[in-house]
Amino acid sequence: MLIACLIFPKLALGMSGFETGVLHIHLIRGREDDPANAEGRIRRTRLLLITAALIMSVMLLGSSLVTGTGTLIPVEEFRMTPERGKAVDRALAYIAHGESPFAVCPLFGSVFGTVYDISTILILWFAGASAMAGLLNMVPRYLPRYGMAPEWAAAYRPLVIAFTVINLVVTWCFRADVSSQGGAYATGVLVLMTSAAIGSLIDLNRKPRSVEPGLQSWRKLKLAAFALISIVFIYTTAANVVERPDGIIIASIFIACVLCMSIISRIWRSRELRLNEFRFKNESDRMLWTDLCADGGFRVLVPHRPGSRSLTDKEKEVRRKHRIPAEVPLLFLEVHYGDTSEFHNTPVISVRQDEGRSILVARDVASVSHTIAQIAIELGKSGAPLDIVFGWSLGNSMRLAVEFVLFGQGDVPNSVFDLLENAIPDPKKRPTVLVG
Repeated sequence: MLIACLIFPKLALGMSGFETGVLHIHLIRGREDDPANAEGRIRRTRLLLITAALIMSVMLLGSSLVTGTGTLIPVEEFRMTPERGKAVDRALAYIAHGESPFAVCPLFGSVFGTVYDISTILILWFAGASAMAGLLNMVPRYLPRYGMAPEWAAAYRPLVIAFTVINLVVTWCFRADVSSQGGAYATGVLVLMTSAAIGSLIDLNRKPRSVEPGLQSWRKLKLAAFALISIVFIYTTAANVVERPDGIIIASIFIACVLCMSIISRIWRSRELRLNEFRFKNESDRMLWTDLCADGGFRVLVPHRPGSRSLTDKEKEVRRKHRIPAEVPLLFLEVHYGDTSEFHNTPVISVRQDEGRSILVARDVASVSHTIAQIAIELGKSGAPLDIVFGWSLGNSMRLAVEFVLFGQGDVPNSVFDLLENAIPDPKKRPTVLVG
């Protein structure tokens, strides 16, 4: 075990087949008659990973034995200084080209070596293509959802171009050095498999415990095995990062590029209206909302923060400060946060009455400013534009602006005005924002 732990980091690059297999699990069919069958997909996935493990174990250990120093390749051919040895970063190619002083095989030579080189290039190309396929599968599912990528990121072709540019930048930064790229690939594979090992350990630990003593012992044995595997992978990842820091640097450049693009996208898209749809608590709320939009009786919308003060005090202050007559009806709006990391807004609308006042409640919203602007636009479609009456947003203006960009909260009046101005260019058709 100790010898395996010492050697394991140097062989980490050979585990890339696992990552290729894992990235394509979503393509595995369960049964011929039911491709989505979960049990069949799990069984075939296990078969895929076991097959990959057996193939890689034979090839990786076999190639390590064949190309070890003092076997078929002289020691000096592995030296980096004073002159770079011919076998550095190409040990198997060195043998395939017939450069070994030993007579390994009469077929080995320039022709066989060239065929081997082409095969290696194609295999590495496939490995890169499989990694790209994984990114193309994951990125459209997550980044656009959080506003961290433009809408075009959901399409494959522009995304391929974007990632190709990032890859070219990374390759240029490290001058296409094979050792550096190998270190980066090994680091990526190890991080992926370490995360999977820890995730599997946590998942196993969370499963319900059996009351039977035999099953309890079996569970403890499995937990110990998964914990040992996780520790080995953590150690291997750390050792690989220390020994080959180029890998973590290249990965960090890639991550930094993606994060920079994501932050720029979030800021750039913060003024989009980003409404998916209005949802409703029940059918009666849908009918009341439809009546509100069609009636056009409410021309003053008052956003109200629940718990800050009573609606009676709020109404008295609004009517006094803005000189609104008692016969003009007010529509109060309460907005409650949902997951603020979500980018697209799908508020759940409900309507209620409180002492004769009409209150519109929006729940599960991603952004307060966007919800107010979206509701004001929708209510104003049947008649004259609404007046939206706000109080001041207290606090540092820079902090409020940053909170709006990142979390969809803060600097609400200014944000609503910007959103309305961007959505409705004609001032005559645009709701009016009043702050007092």
